[in-house]
Amino acid sequence: MATAAGGGAREVRLAEVPKGLPEARHFTVAEWPVPRPGPGEVLVRNRHFVVFAALRTLMGGAVQDTPMPPLRAGDTLFGPAVAEVVTAPDGSALRPGTPVLHMLGWREYAVLPADQCVRLDQDGALPEPVQYLNQGATAYGALTRLGEVRAGDTVLVTGAAGAVGTLAGQIARQLGAGRVIGTTGSAEKAERLVAELGYDAAVLRGAGPGSFARRLAEAAPDGVDVLLDNVGGEQLTAAVDVARKGARFALVGALSGQLDADGDGGAAPAVIDSYRLILRGVSVRGYAGMEHLDVAPEWTVRFGAWLRSGGIDFPHTRIAGIERAPQALEDLVRGSHFGTVVVDV
Repeated sequence: MATAAGGGAREVRLAEVPKGLPEARHFTVAEWPVPRPGPGEVLVRNRHFVVFAALRTLMGGAVQDTPMPPLRAGDTLFGPAVAEVVTAPDGSALRPGTPVLHMLGWREYAVLPADQCVRLDQDGALPEPVQYLNQGATAYGALTRLGEVRAGDTVLVTGAAGAVGTLAGQIARQLGAGRVIGTTGSAEKAERLVAELGYDAAVLRGAGPGSFARRLAEAAPDGVDVLLDNVGGEQLTAAVDVARKGARFALVGALSGQLDADGDGGAAPAVIDSYRLILRGVSVRGYAGMEHLDVAPEWTVRFGAWLRSGGIDFPHTRIAGIERAPQALEDLVRGSHFGTVVVDV
């Protein structure tokens, strides 16, 4: 990982498109003058931003049907960030010091149109600004709009130790699930899912052909009613085998493809027993947040209430310093972190 000469503001750029999974050496932390806002623009100083696995897909150029642009060599990375306003245009409701949420993370300072900043000082919904970087809206929307969790349901969450999964199991419990099962690739993470986040069981992937399906069947002897799938691949295949009559499958991620070192991050094939889906009346739907714009504000209110009551926790890993962000991304795609990964700028 190189650092460009200069001074003022630092940002993380893609130095070269990786062949395979991204590593810290594929990025550079460049220093440039603090940007100046134009008419109608606001200058913000970032305080925290999220590291997320979907960046791998954007680097691989597999962006068909995605709402985000590709990342090419020389581009600055981006993603959700919490910032403070430095300067704002005349007539704007924003003032210096106003906390905001926006999409230009991975840099110390950002300039963007004022209407692309969401103020965080008005609703007071969440106790701490960094909590606005949670990815629970995806889990909440999928479990309420597609999975429709009902009292006593058995809910299966694949990729349960990630940013979405660590919240999904807790949300399912708050919605009335009777049994919650998670999957992960680490024995240590499996223990944490049960001990810290209230999962009833955690199933380890890997360890030989067919072994995951066997372990899942043992963890869900009576089947599952709802699936929140972050992974796809063999885990989706095995979930079909344990689906109960009328089960609802909500697909929110495709980590088996995004984190495949031999692919481009844009496909996650899975073998599905369609006959079993028919016989059991299983619904399988993909969840897209842009199709459920009412979810985010609803989730923020409920998340805040659950945080304050102690009914839910926000598992996250804090990384100090923008210069450590490239290594944080490498570690994330290799499965080293638990929960949401946040860089403190």
